[in-house]
Amino acid sequence: MGREGGTPVPSGQQARAQASAITPGRQSPEAEPAPTDRVLALFGGHRLSPAQRRIAQYLVDHLTEAAFLSITELAERVGVSQPSVTRFASSLGFSGFPALREALQPIALSAVAGSPDTREEIRRNELQAAVDTEIENLETLRRLLADPNQVLDIGRELARSTPLTILGLRISVSLAEYFAYAARRIHPDVRLVTRGGSVAYDALLQSREAGGTWVLAFAMPRHANETLAAMRAARRTGLRVALITDLTLGPLVDEADVALTAGTGSRLVFDSYAAPVVLSAAVLQAMADADPERTQVRLEGYEQVADQHDFFLED
Repeated sequence: MGREGGTPVPSGQQARAQASAITPGRQSPEAEPAPTDRVLALFGGHRLSPAQRRIAQYLVDHLTEAAFLSITELAERVGVSQPSVTRFASSLGFSGFPALREALQPIALSAVAGSPDTREEIRRNELQAAVDTEIENLETLRRLLADPNQVLDIGRELARSTPLTILGLRISVSLAEYFAYAARRIHPDVRLVTRGGSVAYDALLQSREAGGTWVLAFAMPRHANETLAAMRAARRTGLRVALITDLTLGPLVDEADVALTAGTGSRLVFDSYAAPVVLSAAVLQAMADADPERTQVRLEGYEQVADQHDFFLED
């Protein structure tokens, strides 16, 4: 599941064909996909909002019952509106919820005929699939870093920018805070911007007036309009913009001077960020290596302060 891109999602007609192509009696049991795989074939590859993921997760967890509910009953069980269920079905390529339910019912019947632990199997496999997706994202990042020059170049530029501004709004705040927290250990002036609008513009303008040359922005799904506005504001002040995102195309990438891409895990209700965090750590490493003397002095100074004030538990 996913969206709040992977292979394009099949249309509703194609999805129904995939879900019902193999039915008991047509092929040998060894050739028949598990109910888990058939359900995920309907949902996989889509970018869904968190509310839509809740619907999808309910269908996965309660397949044998949910496949026979009315739209009203399903909306009540999940705690969403009926229009939300309709939009969810449409986002998967179906004409509406009845068409989606029609695709789910043969899968549910096959699950009833199979193992009594089907629901637990689906849940277990779905969680494992989420981990598998992150492994794939990390493998893609590993291939990207086979040529480290882009990351090393941007690390040098960020290290030279004083002050250095880190921008992350909405869901991207956590990544921006992680980066800023670590960057302050090796950079003398790091400024974190986590609010959009005029507050962001003021901070960006002050950073530029103080001599800053770069902003590092984080933009993860769902991509916020105010992130794009802040990036444009940064450009207007004269700052250059480096972007860490899951996107390879689009207005956010177009607005950036440099874009580094790392996929997000979108199989769960909320995205997971294994690859973006590793990419962020790689950029931090490049910053540290860009000025090793400053890095060493600042790290040693911080350790002295940490020891003096007893910041941490003894390992």
